[in-house]
Amino acid sequence: MHVMLAVLGTVVTILVLLVRLSDAGIDLGWLNPYLWYRRWKWRQKVTGDPIYTLDSPMEVTALLMVAVAKCDGDMSVQQKRLILGLFEQDFHLSAREASALLNSSVFLLKDGEAVRANLGKVVAPSWNRFTREQAESAKKLIARVGSCEGKPSEIQGEFIEAVWAVLSKSLPQETKWN
Repeated sequence: MHVMLAVLGTVVTILVLLVRLSDAGIDLGWLNPYLWYRRWKWRQKVTGDPIYTLDSPMEVTALLMVAVAKCDGDMSVQQKRLILGLFEQDFHLSAREASALLNSSVFLLKDGEAVRANLGKVVAPSWNRFTREQAESAKKLIARVGSCEGKPSEIQGEFIEAVWAVLSKSLPQETKWN
């Protein structure tokens, strides 16, 4: 019985000391491992590259189309017109929405090295939302952008093959984009 009283006394003493420290303005929340983990996950999400968080198949496809166009440097006017037309026709977007999607894709892409180096990681968050028809359509759209100005360059060809390999995994069959 005396051991129980000692344990309870110790617990009460620790709790009183924690309350006194809290009243004095000293925060001991940093000792909480669950809080550490939440903060770490949030820091990873906030400071990470946003291309790794795209979860919409349409956004990922748009990013990959722009990446193919910018493989050899800047996007040409012809490629830009083709991409905007494909956004409007295949994604059923208005001209304003297509332009916004293109601008956001260019902004997210930056120089394109992250997409080319980590293609699987870019597609992974949206992979379970892709349908078989969407994946096939994405492959065709990306190939059309690559062959916009004739035969794709060597870098474009390698990137298109890598995209085809990633998008050729088995998927359920459902509707195309809408």
